[in-house]
Amino acid sequence: MLPRARRDDTTLERQLWLAANKLRHHLDAAAYKHIVLGLVFLRWASNSWPALAAVSNSPDLGARLDAALLAIERTDVSLRGVLSPRYERSGLDPACLKELVGLVGSVDIAGDRDLLGRIYEYFLAEFASAEGRKGGQFYTPRGVVQLLVAMLAPRAGRVYDPCCGSGGMFVHSARPDICLFGQESNPTTWRLAKMNLALRDLQGDLGPGPGDTLRRDLHPDLRADYILANPPFNASAWGEPESRDPRWRYGLPPSRCANFAWVQHVLYHLAPRGVAGVVLACGSLSSRRSGEGDIRRAIVEADKLDCVVALPSQLFYATSIPACLWIFADDKRGGDGRDRRGEVLFVDARNLGTMITRTMRELTRADIDAIAGTYRAWRGDPEVAAGPDAARRPVSVPGFSRAVDLAEIARQEFVLTPGRYVGTAAEPTPAEPYAERMRRLVGALDAQLVTAAELDRKLRDLVRELDRD
Repeated sequence: MLPRARRDDTTLERQLWLAANKLRHHLDAAAYKHIVLGLVFLRWASNSWPALAAVSNSPDLGARLDAALLAIERTDVSLRGVLSPRYERSGLDPACLKELVGLVGSVDIAGDRDLLGRIYEYFLAEFASAEGRKGGQFYTPRGVVQLLVAMLAPRAGRVYDPCCGSGGMFVHSARPDICLFGQESNPTTWRLAKMNLALRDLQGDLGPGPGDTLRRDLHPDLRADYILANPPFNASAWGEPESRDPRWRYGLPPSRCANFAWVQHVLYHLAPRGVAGVVLACGSLSSRRSGEGDIRRAIVEADKLDCVVALPSQLFYATSIPACLWIFADDKRGGDGRDRRGEVLFVDARNLGTMITRTMRELTRADIDAIAGTYRAWRGDPEVAAGPDAARRPVSVPGFSRAVDLAEIARQEFVLTPGRYVGTAAEPTPAEPYAERMRRLVGALDAQLVTAAELDRKLRDLVRELDRD
């Protein structure tokens, strides 16, 4: 018999995950994910949960759970087509299904229905980790989401994520005065996002169903105040761009790489005085293939780029290569009178983050504060300007951050790699102890070897493509 989980237990999510994962046995994580997350959702949404828990010994428990999901769909229009039957034919041993029902039912949600939302989000992260590369398709690591939200600081207005995955950007940026809009191409992931929003009592327009954003824009007239996006890195075969498409204002994106199609889609949907943050592979900062360099130059010269952040490697489940953030602003005149027109802030955060496993790095709260605080101080954000450490937060820090005018970027041929602009950090004093220095260097070497292997693989793939041509 499972002990009743207490709401004051700070490790509750972890305990529940470990218990649930023990019951998975040989079932694939991608399939098991929907079984477990569906039960969490049922626990939250179904009035019949007590009756279901009472008959957990029944041989037709799976059929009863499926019937409860369909009953929710019939009564809630926003969830039509979302809660497909998944238990009767799940392949999970009936005894395991009974234990899972008992495990989810052990959570005491009296007075704290948001607790199940936190559990759902925690389980999404763990399933993304368990699925590896496939997991990166539906989940953006929490630290990256928190960094984007901290930099853009969404307030009243419209928030848009054109590739919303399981909805993490919405969960972390939601406020009562914000309207949420999104789109997701994967039908299974679209359902996860709808459930995630419902668990948080969030209303969002994710379209009538899943859809490929670049091929079929479900929100063509939307102009969003805040856009947060983590599109697939270097996605190939995304479609043939049409020259008449109004989104390609800065140049026709190449058909073999969607990076600048996503960037221009975001810029097209940005409202006057809106801000946007997009996660891209670092190759987007310097690539010149198929006209990408010309598009990047046109965007910079139009003064839409506000900030570039080079992120550490090993932050993402889908890839070990380092990524970067592009922050765009439609109007770079700050509300405090500060004028950032003609400038771009560069932040080199490659040395930040903490390894939490042998292959995964995580941004700490201090890392996020350092990056977001620097950007918002430079932007002239009133909240930062009024903060207790405002006077001690310099914008220019050798080796970390520096604001650069467009003329200097032009001299660098519009390559946007932050390391070119921020300089070199001063050597730390006093000198590091030998053992600590060796640990740091070995960790850096491990990360560089992983990156080198990934780049080597990409190079071989490109050579094969050229050979086929």
